[in-house]
Amino acid sequence: MTLIKEKEDRIAISGYARDLARALREVAVAGDIGRMRRHVEAALEAGLVDRDSHGMHPVVRGLDTALTLCRNVAPDRNMVVATLLSRIVGTELTVDRIRQEWGDDIAGLVEGLTRVASLYGKGNTVFTENFRNLLLTFARDLRVIIIMIVDRLALMTAINHHPDHDFVRGVARESAMLYAPLAHRLGLYGMKSKLEDMALKYTLRDTYTMIARKLNATKVARDAYIADFIAPVKQRLEKEGLKFDIKGRTKSIASIYNKMKKQGTDLDRIYDLFAIRVIIDTPPEREKTDCWTAYSIVTDMYQPNPSRMKDWISVPKSNGYESLHITVMGPAGRWVEVQIRTRRMDMVAERGLAAHWKYKGLKAENNLDAWMNNVRDILEAAKDGEQSDMMRELRMDVYDNEVFVFTPKGDLYRLPLGASLLDFAFAIHSRLGCICTGGKVNGKNERLSYRLRSGDTVEVMTSPQQTPKQDWLSIVVTSKARNKIRQTLNERAGREAELGKELLARRFKNRKIDVEEAVLMKVIKKLGFKTVTDFYSEIQAERLDPSSVIERYLELAAPQEAAERISAEEFTLQNQDADSDRGPGNDVLVIGDNVKGISYRLSKCCNPIYGDEVFGFVASDGAVKIHRDDCPNAMHLRQRYPYRVIAVRWSGKLGALLGVSLRIVGRDDIGIVTNITSLIGKEKNVVLRSIAIDSHDGLFQGQLTVGVPDNATLQSLIKKIKTVKGVKDVERSK
Repeated sequence: MTLIKEKEDRIAISGYARDLARALREVAVAGDIGRMRRHVEAALEAGLVDRDSHGMHPVVRGLDTALTLCRNVAPDRNMVVATLLSRIVGTELTVDRIRQEWGDDIAGLVEGLTRVASLYGKGNTVFTENFRNLLLTFARDLRVIIIMIVDRLALMTAINHHPDHDFVRGVARESAMLYAPLAHRLGLYGMKSKLEDMALKYTLRDTYTMIARKLNATKVARDAYIADFIAPVKQRLEKEGLKFDIKGRTKSIASIYNKMKKQGTDLDRIYDLFAIRVIIDTPPEREKTDCWTAYSIVTDMYQPNPSRMKDWISVPKSNGYESLHITVMGPAGRWVEVQIRTRRMDMVAERGLAAHWKYKGLKAENNLDAWMNNVRDILEAAKDGEQSDMMRELRMDVYDNEVFVFTPKGDLYRLPLGASLLDFAFAIHSRLGCICTGGKVNGKNERLSYRLRSGDTVEVMTSPQQTPKQDWLSIVVTSKARNKIRQTLNERAGREAELGKELLARRFKNRKIDVEEAVLMKVIKKLGFKTVTDFYSEIQAERLDPSSVIERYLELAAPQEAAERISAEEFTLQNQDADSDRGPGNDVLVIGDNVKGISYRLSKCCNPIYGDEVFGFVASDGAVKIHRDDCPNAMHLRQRYPYRVIAVRWSGKLGALLGVSLRIVGRDDIGIVTNITSLIGKEKNVVLRSIAIDSHDGLFQGQLTVGVPDNATLQSLIKKIKTVKGVKDVERSK
């Protein structure tokens, strides 16, 4: 059996070699055919080339692809040689030897084809958009992509009767999803249609056969039908004196099937099985007139379908596309689509905003589309024989700013150039990135900072004890990784700060110290901390002793009591004056700087000042605390302990400046805080003790503590702050 296969292979190789020699007759250099034959024979004699697992012989495939290239693109010497040698490189033939014998250009093509071949076997990633991009990155040369498309066309033809149906369907799916779109973007429309037709045939054979049978015409017959349709139209257009090109086409079976599927109908209801395009040469001022003239001629000769008429000349598409589309009943009762446009409109449609692949609805990327469009322009403008030289100068660098990396399972990820192994871990999943410790790249252990290269296969290593570090931010380049690392670090710092805050609060409570936030903020600032979070985190990490913090606090804390504490039984009551608003006959505690022998404290919960309506409350330690009437705790104290509430009034000036908290809301404008603090600084008998600002979404909220002697001074200050530009509201905190 082996001998039979070897004999079949040698016969096939011999036949292909003769045909290839004839195809290369005009472009081959003396000795090319002989040298290629010697390389192939050496590999065969050494037994280094054999059929693959699907029964395909690499040399036969190489020769078949080379011939297909000559027949469908051009008999280019370097492309043909590279196509054949790439099938046996790695046997007795190396890339270095190819470079020595055949030159850098052919060696570069072989390297590109070898790199691309290495991508297969990575899993099912060939069906993804990223794989196509990786393919372009690895190819590096436009000619490599063209050889790949041609090779796929040759393979699709060769497997027509292959016994492995799963293999055939897999190749067909790749062709439809990867190679046909690439051929379309390069303007290789003939190969694109053949690939799509054969893909449909191999995946949905019954559907393909049904459509082919219903068409009931060979390609020659359909072409003849189009010729019969065009002939009288051409005569009438010439009679009108129009200068034009007219060409027709029959839609491919795959295109017809796609229309049936999209429209949800059968073949009999597909209107445009045949398509004609009339391109008129006319000056800009006569474009519409000549297009409508051609329209009148066509619709006068053939019955139009009004529901299928599209006027994109009067009202062009948003992407700039201009054309008249009509569907008419041609000979033998067949519907034919006719497109009428000028040369300028056709140029816009083919190369402008409405490039062919875009208005057909194919997914596109701006940089790739621009590059591909440029390629088509160059190839179409080149003279015969110059295309291969121009293609040699084109580089596949549209994805040079990206890398494409595989997982061990074959999934493909797209990352920016310079991405690290850690970026890759975060790209897979944020949780995976947070516990990543390193990885294996192509089987070799690598650190988190390893910079990825296209084609790498990366396995991420993890540990449940791993957590993000601050220095990770210098390793990653992707915003996803950077944001997640920052978020995790901030969350950790927040948790540590909360624990530190609780620890410090317990220490203050153990020493029976009521903490005043303004004083504590001064302590934090004097200790050199930029944020409160950093301060509490240091306490939690035991790098800052809470006892030392408390000592600094006590040093800065100012006395808040107006006089020395005495018991409630010892304070002196005075009768209320006749003009008092507390009512005659009630005992009233009179407070002020001219009252002697009275002991009281001003409560911190509402910070009363001279002029506020106040009342007194005898605390459990015997001290009398003075509260504002509108204190948040007033109702609770009066309802639950009415027997401990006493009347209080002011007598004379208190003298000392008392602390009051103000809440300010305004626009987060530059200089607004400076304006407020400047205003307070100019006020007599007013001192700014502390300020805390928080801004969000263009607004800021400020919490100010000021020292004022009385309520009248406070109300005057509030009115003045409200006049500052940008301030929306000022109120006294309760």
